[in-house]
Amino acid sequence: MRAGGLEAAISPAVGGSLLSLALDGVNLLRRAPDGASDPLAMASFPLVPYANRIANGRFAFDGRNYRLPLNFGDHPHSIHGFGWQTAWTASETLAAATRLTHDHGGGDGWPWPYRAEQQVALTPSLLSMSLSITNVGDLPMPAGLGFHPYFLADAATMIQFDADGLWLSTPDMLPDRHAAADMLGDWSRPAIVRGDTLVDNVYTGWNGTATIRRGDGLRLTLRATGAGFLHVYRPPGSVDFCLEPVSHMPDAINRGGMATVMPGDTARVAMTIAIDKIDQTLPKSAGIA
Repeated sequence: MRAGGLEAAISPAVGGSLLSLALDGVNLLRRAPDGASDPLAMASFPLVPYANRIANGRFAFDGRNYRLPLNFGDHPHSIHGFGWQTAWTASETLAAATRLTHDHGGGDGWPWPYRAEQQVALTPSLLSMSLSITNVGDLPMPAGLGFHPYFLADAATMIQFDADGLWLSTPDMLPDRHAAADMLGDWSRPAIVRGDTLVDNVYTGWNGTATIRRGDGLRLTLRATGAGFLHVYRPPGSVDFCLEPVSHMPDAINRGGMATVMPGDTARVAMTIAIDKIDQTLPKSAGIA
């Protein structure tokens, strides 16, 4: 897809994922390698029907116990739902917009049939994405949604967002203790995102906006609706990081924090990434390759 100098590529077959997002040839998100078939190599992928982890793949809902497949190597928990590991269908494709769908008929430990839909569109300075899940079955269904974009960071890249707290994690990355939002770094003011420690934590009370200021003068403004939590994933020493707008915290289904969608109803999240240049003095060659 293309609008002006903004270009995006999508792979319906690999989890309905974004392969790339670039402005005038400069990558804004991590670009997937040519021929990549692993969703974890993508620029972004959808989280549906839940985000992040469900402890040991086990949960109870409406008086019954369920067991999900462990879908992330030898990791002890189920993670990120089904959408990211499922082929989607491109049901509508235009020059600057597309619509993807993914149908789950029940099974695999999630007995509730649903239809998920993504809508992706570009303008010359904006990527917009929406993700919805519709309960097409006859029973109430738990549901959570989110996006998992990988942003690029040069040594000067700073991020800023407002939140009222964060969840510290156990060694196997489940929420352990609620803490002050600045416990792992004060992101309420622009601060360098690169670091030598792991951040893999969900922030609570997020106001739906985050700003990324890059060393090449580009500013990316992330805005989300339907997502009251922001999960930050910053691997140590990495050139990419994630700001994930999500509708719930990890393991929310076991902690009373996941929404219930009634038969015929739909839940939605939406995300936009707006791009502008705040320093016109830096050469284009300073962009992140």
